[in-house]
Amino acid sequence: MAISPQHLDAWRAVVTSHAAVTDRVQKALAAHDLPPLSWFELLAAVDASVDGPPTMSQLAEYLTLSRGGITKLVDRLSEAGYLERVSCAEDRRSLQAELTPAGERMLEEMRAVYAAEVGRHLASVSAEEAKLLTEALGRVTGSTCESQLSETIAPDEAVAGAA
Repeated sequence: MAISPQHLDAWRAVVTSHAAVTDRVQKALAAHDLPPLSWFELLAAVDASVDGPPTMSQLAEYLTLSRGGITKLVDRLSEAGYLERVSCAEDRRSLQAELTPAGERMLEEMRAVYAAEVGRHLASVSAEEAKLLTEALGRVTGSTCESQLSETIAPDEAVAGAA
């Protein structure tokens, strides 16, 4: 199937914007002596879980990480005192991640910097344009069989936090 030049331009804009904003967010977190963006993403995903503590598999799927990648990342946050692994009540072979009080505090600190930096770069996009982007990119994500977002983690809550 051939792809139009407009679709290629749109994809390039997504990739370029993502890289540029991610770089700025990383730098803003570092400037505030905070952990890296990957730590924020994991803490926010755990916090946004709608069905209780998420399993390692759910986190790996949501964050598009391998099982080994999520294990290493959870190890680092556990060692720092921000997360703890708990046995899953329904399946004792599975482990779930829970925020510690220190993890909750760190998430809030990071969320403020993250939201300010992302907001600064999205200020030129209207609410209607943001809605259209969300819908269009949601369809792109939905077109990939193996990487659909887990329904156990609410994407909007991961950034916004509990109201």
